Amino acid sequence: MRLSRYFLPVLKENPSEAQIVSHRLMLRAGMIKQSAAGIYSWLPLGFKVLRKIETIVHEEQQRAGHIPMLMPTLQSADLWKESGRFDAYGPEMLRIKDRQDRDMLYGPTNEEMITDIFRSHVGSYKDLPMTLYHIQWKFRDEVRPRFGVMRGREFLMKDGYTFDLTKEDALHAYNRHLVTYLRSYERMGLQAIPMRADSGPIGGDDTHEFLVLAETGESEVFYDSQITELKFGDREIDYDSVDQCQAVMEEFTSRYARTDETHDEALFAEVPAERQRSARGIEVGQIFYFGTKYSEPMGATVQGPDGKPVPVHMGSHGIGVSRLLGAIIEASHDDKGIIWPEGVTPFHVGIVNLKQGDEQADAACEALYASLQALGLDPLYDDTKERAGGKFATMDLIGLPWRITVGPRGLKNGVVEVTSRRTGESEEMTPEAAVEKIAGIYRGIA
Repeated sequence: MRLSRYFLPVLKENPSEAQIVSHRLMLRAGMIKQSAAGIYSWLPLGFKVLRKIETIVHEEQQRAGHIPMLMPTLQSADLWKESGRFDAYGPEMLRIKDRQDRDMLYGPTNEEMITDIFRSHVGSYKDLPMTLYHIQWKFRDEVRPRFGVMRGREFLMKDGYTFDLTKEDALHAYNRHLVTYLRSYERMGLQAIPMRADSGPIGGDDTHEFLVLAETGESEVFYDSQITELKFGDREIDYDSVDQCQAVMEEFTSRYARTDETHDEALFAEVPAERQRSARGIEVGQIFYFGTKYSEPMGATVQGPDGKPVPVHMGSHGIGVSRLLGAIIEASHDDKGIIWPEGVTPFHVGIVNLKQGDEQADAACEALYASLQALGLDPLYDDTKERAGGKFATMDLIGLPWRITVGPRGLKNGVVEVTSRRTGESEEMTPEAAVEKIAGIYRGIA
């Protein structure tokens, strides 16, 4: 993409309504525009990152054998009345009526709908286990929507639902989801710590939240510092193996890590004092096992091996896709702007032409642009007439992890400058070497 043809409405000043870093930087970088309280239009740069995050989530879910689908945003209230949650959910649910005066709602989650789909089409234990998921817009009518996409009313969410014959099978599905989430977050450049949490209106006894440590986090968390040393890495996991998934679960949840709702001072006191930590955390996902909470009242049963009907054991598993974008910025920024991890960057590299209109500089930039594209990379070429300082400021603000700077002085010596956004370190090399360096960086990213 050439910047002269792109829609990137950056702001020089900090917006007065933005209270936290991610909201401020997303507005300044031209990623979002508020449409109503807690509701945003996703402008091209923000939309590109949103799609990168969504793609990672899809890939990791399908790697584990989970099946994608899509359910509607509007739901009939009849299903929620059947489960008993229509009145119990609270004012966060947006309730509406259609022209036939039927009760409808803008879905905050999809347990009822997926249970209805399952009970309509699955009748035998031989069809289990089954995991269905989708990535869909949700709406929860927050009393005080704030912090941009971190606590909006409309948000993009991956919600998946597991159906199993027994509790043991359902807990394996729970562990399997923990593995997929760990992989997803690390690919996004995040360390998201699984913490024992409260189930809230979803229900169930077994639940973990995944939290990214950040000063602006909404939740107070308490944890053993050893947990921050854990990395999933590139290890291979057989998702059908109960033992392998259980081993990962134990590795990542055996140390103390809890949100304030489930914090236990006595248990925390057993952690060596030098490893006790309290901080703020941003919730970016949650996994639940809730047994037959929905299947029993809604009649979601299968014929068991003995021929008798058995209510299925269920779980639901969510990732806040749009919320993740804000969490990544909160965890990765400096006073100049965003610093995107390579796995989710909107463009792989920025090309800055220091003297637009100079024949040699223009030709060198065009050659770099074409070479990078030929390798399947997505560069952003700043071909505007803006002064050099303004170009650098924009590149720093939008946070591309790598920049190639091209100017007449360097070209006289046959070199361009490659700069890391994260470290600020620059290195001079030939244009061909610069292309190979950038290609090599992304070659190793899943």
